[in-house]
Amino acid sequence: MIITKKIMTSVGSAALMATLNISSGVAMAQDGPLRGNIRVVIGSTSTGGDTYQNSAIVVDQLAEKLDLNMKVDAVGASSAFRTLDRDSRGNTLMIFHDQSYLGHLYGVEGYDDIFDKYTVGPTLAINPGNAYLVPKNSPYETLDDVIAAVGNGETVRVAIQPGGVSEIGFSALKNAIAIEHPGQEDNLVAVNTGSQSDKNQQLFDGQADVINGSVQANEQYTRLPEDDQKAMRFVWLTARQDTIEQAPEEGLGQTSREQLLEYVEPNVHVTMGDDESFTFDKEFFFLYNKDMDPAIVEQIDEALAEIYAEGEIQEIQKNAFFIPNFKPSDEASEYLADKMARYEEIISNIQ
Repeated sequence: MIITKKIMTSVGSAALMATLNISSGVAMAQDGPLRGNIRVVIGSTSTGGDTYQNSAIVVDQLAEKLDLNMKVDAVGASSAFRTLDRDSRGNTLMIFHDQSYLGHLYGVEGYDDIFDKYTVGPTLAINPGNAYLVPKNSPYETLDDVIAAVGNGETVRVAIQPGGVSEIGFSALKNAIAIEHPGQEDNLVAVNTGSQSDKNQQLFDGQADVINGSVQANEQYTRLPEDDQKAMRFVWLTARQDTIEQAPEEGLGQTSREQLLEYVEPNVHVTMGDDESFTFDKEFFFLYNKDMDPAIVEQIDEALAEIYAEGEIQEIQKNAFFIPNFKPSDEASEYLADKMARYEEIISNIQ
């Protein structure tokens, strides 16, 4: 849990005080409806994961801009939704990512339709690192090799955490195999497991041929020699090409941006039919209680617009390997609803 607050010292000059108020941060706090102590719950229980890290960056900037006490609370998805349901005053906000609607599409208990039950707020950033990996000594050199093997009747096991971000790439891959090799898609088998460490262990133990991972969590294993049991290599990053192109040139760890681009479309093609390739960016955004004052939505939109216009937050996000992606609430809601509809089609095709 982090707590951030802007502390403004008393200044004797009335002129300076007026200037500070005009600068909008203090003015927003005094004039806007968002007041008091603000709790921002997130759909993760980890204080070391990407949801917490990204939320902390945004909340820190918002707390300063609005001159409010704001804290990030890693309570997990079920608890976060329940907490948000109980507070329409605006003292509880939520930050989560695509899991919030993918969980509903996959029928995971506790996930309602966010576009019906909540107000979708602004998008904040993308984690471009969603990846699929194989052992370094795998016979599958590329994702095309995996698709061809499954199409030829081989069973390929993919370790995923079911019901959301981890599974959507698996669903897209299975859909692509159904399009390119009809009737063979069931040879791609999900190994349903839990956290990233669980997925990694499946690969180490030879219980999976491919795993879902991330650049942040798995890049370290790509540096190991091929004879190391834990050595692995990327075969696919689901992010869009232009998303990875916005990453720092040095990439992450010992893997440069140029190397990461080898694993995204058009270099890696997962068909959705009609010459369309599947891509997936893991995006973070606010969710609000449906009955919360719309003026609070507007206040946060305006504050974030100013924060992103100033440019500092983008540098902080990129240094943490996030891609800045601010869209105000109305635009974000329409964009994410279209995104959900696109992935709903993929999921329904393979069910």
